[in-house]
Amino acid sequence: MAVDEDVSEEAPVAYTGGMKILGIDPGTGILGFGVIEVTRQKVRMVDAGVIRTPAHTPHGERLEEIFDGLTDIIAAARPDVVSVEKLFFSRNITTAMTVAEARGVALLTARKAGLPVFEYNPMQIKQTLTGYGKADKKQVQEMVRMHLGLKEVPKPDDCADALAAAITHSLMAQIENIS
Repeated sequence: MAVDEDVSEEAPVAYTGGMKILGIDPGTGILGFGVIEVTRQKVRMVDAGVIRTPAHTPHGERLEEIFDGLTDIIAAARPDVVSVEKLFFSRNITTAMTVAEARGVALLTARKAGLPVFEYNPMQIKQTLTGYGKADKKQVQEMVRMHLGLKEVPKPDDCADALAAAITHSLMAQIENIS
């Protein structure tokens, strides 16, 4: 398994009555993940990072590494729900297909773990975090930093995007009173 670049500022903690959300930014080469815990008082990052798969590895092996990595993350973090970014590609169909396969593995991993899955498209995430559905990446990343009270924007971008998906679900759950 190639889980690396863990950017958590605190060690994972036991479930304390809040909602834990695993956010996922799908990708085949780099899949971002971020776990947040939401309580009445605050939202905090529990863990975040990326799962990297080597470029010249057979595709099936890369998907298996993603499955194994996410399975380990779910076992360690014990999230209550999973929030996955929906795909939006307008140009490269080959990239879209491989990312869609990685996204399918992420969805299946969550379902096999018995977790409810919520999906948000990039415009919904941008709108929820910044108030503007066409916000640029830097604006979204800065809002992730602010929401989580971090000193710096989480890196790499895939990690910040996964945290944005998790934060989006926390805010939408409050509005819609869902978990």
